Amino acid sequence: MFRSFKMSMTVLALGLSALFTSAALAQAAAAPANTPASATAGKIAIVNIQDAIGATNEGKKEFEALQQKFSPKQAELKTQNDEVENLKKQLQAQGDKLSDAERNNRVKTLEVKQKSLQRNYEDAQAEFQQAEQEVVNRIGAKMLNVLEKYAKANGYAVVLDVSNPQTPVLYASTNITKELVDAYNAEAPTAAPAAKPAAKSTVPSAPRPSTTPKKP
Repeated sequence: MFRSFKMSMTVLALGLSALFTSAALAQAAAAPANTPASATAGKIAIVNIQDAIGATNEGKKEFEALQQKFSPKQAELKTQNDEVENLKKQLQAQGDKLSDAERNNRVKTLEVKQKSLQRNYEDAQAEFQQAEQEVVNRIGAKMLNVLEKYAKANGYAVVLDVSNPQTPVLYASTNITKELVDAYNAEAPTAAPAAKPAAKSTVPSAPRPSTTPKKP
């Protein structure tokens, strides 16, 4: 619709993986002094929280519901956009045949409609982003709990989120994104929505402010 989930969802590393990593390090620091280093070091893995949230059955269902909820607004914006584009074409085709007064009137009409389209689009973007953020925060909080349980059960002391561009991971042999998705689906059983082809949007793009997910 406005942008795909994968593209628009804010990176969660600063909220989710940082919290988990801090907790893991705190647990290691709290280990008894006589505990062998190999027992406290544990394993290190990477995960892509962005991909994990979007790949869960619950995530797919939630974001499909958002797309359906905002599809009427998308259709409305497309109608406005088509009207603006038609006015542009008419002005370009007939511009040299119009009087100065008529040309000026058409230019003003076009400007008014363009501003209205831009304003309506930005309002819809903001509303969609807020609704999307609520889903991300809700699933992200539960994802953190699942990640913590999975890491403890499988001996991982640190899990780094590679969806965070600030995470300095150059190489890692263990990626647990799929395993995390499977573990989440097992704890929060939700039927995955049926796959549907994505509809192409002809609505012009507009700048979208970045958002920061709330820490769970």
